[in-house]
Amino acid sequence: MIIGDAHLAPDASSATAAIVIVAAGEGTRLGYGMPKAYVPLAGRPLLLWALDGVAGADSVFEVVIVAPSDLVERTRSMVASVAPNAVVVAGGPSRQGSVTLGLAEVTADIDTVLVHDAARALTPPALHDAVVAAVARSGHGIVPGVPVTDTIKSVVDSHVESTVDRSRLSAVQTPQGFPRRALVEAYAAVTGETTDDASVFHAAGGVVEIIEGDARAAKITTRDDLVRAEASLAGGGLRTGVGIDVHAFESEAGGRPLRLAGLEWPGERALDGHSDGDAVAHAVCDALLSAAGLGDIGTSFGVDDPRYQGAGGDVFVRGAVELLRDAGWAPTNVAVQIVGNRPRFAARRTEAEAVMNAMVGAPVSLAATTTDGLGFTGRGEGITVIATALIRSASRAAR
Repeated sequence: MIIGDAHLAPDASSATAAIVIVAAGEGTRLGYGMPKAYVPLAGRPLLLWALDGVAGADSVFEVVIVAPSDLVERTRSMVASVAPNAVVVAGGPSRQGSVTLGLAEVTADIDTVLVHDAARALTPPALHDAVVAAVARSGHGIVPGVPVTDTIKSVVDSHVESTVDRSRLSAVQTPQGFPRRALVEAYAAVTGETTDDASVFHAAGGVVEIIEGDARAAKITTRDDLVRAEASLAGGGLRTGVGIDVHAFESEAGGRPLRLAGLEWPGERALDGHSDGDAVAHAVCDALLSAAGLGDIGTSFGVDDPRYQGAGGDVFVRGAVELLRDAGWAPTNVAVQIVGNRPRFAARRTEAEAVMNAMVGAPVSLAATTTDGLGFTGRGEGITVIATALIRSASRAAR
């Protein structure tokens, strides 16, 4: 898959390297009651942010994601819009076991493999490329690291034993890169638990080099880490927008079918409009354009342009996403509230969300409510839809 200047292998033959993303950690210190890779950062799971860094690299990656065993199918669905060809496998009881299972899925003729923690969600694409290049140059294990700036003490029973020479220390990060075959052999030979892949490789006799890391590759482990990551993104990298669309039902049933949230609703009166009247799609379009400062659906597509007579809502949503991309923005997620008595939405909510996710290329959550008989929606005369969109700087994510 190619997204702008982003590269993920459409098939194994086109990949120049592989990356195993470990996303099976419990994340208990974050306190969200879910595995760490699925905790939201700016409304979007950490795993998807990590995939942005991979997709933005110049290297063409075969992607393997190691997920909790009970979340494999959910993970496949979640990453489909970002990495549709990713292989998702269940992890093991430990990080080493999970990496071993991920390595087993890497195509045998790929020479270079990176192992990356999904918790280092904002790792920039350039760091992935730097690790791939260093492995190819040296044939060694390559680990990004940053200098230790704090004074470090060796402590025994709460008493300082000595001051450690920090000039000899490096705080290491991921992705860590290796010749694939040598890493597979190292994992087959390892005994005991280690905290990173370089330790496994080094224990098996491999040479490990440190290259310059990046502060943005910091690991998100606690809620404070998450707050810092949110602040980093908010520094010019995130925007929100709101869209509202109101349509009356056509006066008589039996003509056009109702179109709402990209679905047809048999037996329901259609919404009146120049296009197909899909108020959900139109509100989402307005929210995306609003967030990017690009006006609204009328500004971009016109209110009575004959080209859009009867057009489906996906035309406007996909068009809005393309306008965002041209302006240097990408959708992060959209929340939608439908207000009206009909149609009965709950039974098809999951189906509608899947359709809208595909249109936007990012998660869309849908909910519906009534006004307890008040107003024109309460009288069954039409539908109101309110959408809120979060977008991110595409150029920021790709560097």
